Amino acid sequence: MTDRPPRRAYAPDFLSELFRNPLDPGYTDAAERRRRLGPPTARQRATTRTVSAVTLALVGFLLAVAYRQTVADEPGRSHAREGLVAQIKQREVVADQLTDRANDLRAEVARQRDAELTGSDAARLRELEAATGLRRVRGDGVLVRVADGPAKKDTMTGAQGPNLALVRDSDLQGIANGLWAAGAEAISINGQRLTATSTIRLAGEAILVDYRPVTGPYEVSAIGPGQLERRFKDSQVARLFRSLTAEYGMSFDVRSVDNLDLPAANEPQLRYAQLPAQPSPTPSGVGATPHPTTSGGGR
Repeated sequence: MTDRPPRRAYAPDFLSELFRNPLDPGYTDAAERRRRLGPPTARQRATTRTVSAVTLALVGFLLAVAYRQTVADEPGRSHAREGLVAQIKQREVVADQLTDRANDLRAEVARQRDAELTGSDAARLRELEAATGLRRVRGDGVLVRVADGPAKKDTMTGAQGPNLALVRDSDLQGIANGLWAAGAEAISINGQRLTATSTIRLAGEAILVDYRPVTGPYEVSAIGPGQLERRFKDSQVARLFRSLTAEYGMSFDVRSVDNLDLPAANEPQLRYAQLPAQPSPTPSGVGATPHPTTSGGGR
């Protein structure tokens, strides 16, 4: 037994080991095996060359077949793509025609309804339709124009990264809410009138307003009081977009416009809950709540 502590053993670091043994252990084992077994014979070399040639021939054959199949299928894919594009355009034309027809019928119904109502009732109904977005309105207001900014490229590699200056559905939602808060009385986005049940959503790379696609540049038109432009420019939404414009290059412009014309929105499909014709079976068990039933003389 001694009082002195044991001596420490220092292992060589990685760089020292790399310079001491620069050859990979696998190469060392292969060289040792070659030294022990001797160089390959002529038959072994011939077999190796044959296997390599057959392998290269098979790989080349597979690449040729794949290329031929790709080239052969390209006309079919192009034809199918062109057919889908033609169908989409045709359906868009039909949808526009049906929309125009629905607008004409709506206007005819409104004329006949106004003819049957008294003056005060017709005026009250027109006011309610204008407030809910179901009537075409015209007046002075504000036009907010926002568009995507250019995608930035890496200064070192030149690769194009994700575009942070794209207009999203949340951006249009924020602009619409900011205009409502500033006192707007009617709003439309690229000709799509907003109502209390309108939706602004993102589907893939497209923005849908009431399930209809809108493309940039996006124009949000709003009719309201004379202070609408000043109030919106002083809002937090406008300050946010000005900072996005300065940082990412997104286009954002707000200006007052006289005599804006906003179209009417489609009438919403309202649904009402009703009692079933036959009473539903009451579930058994503890805490089960009976369903409402109907009986003679009752509701």
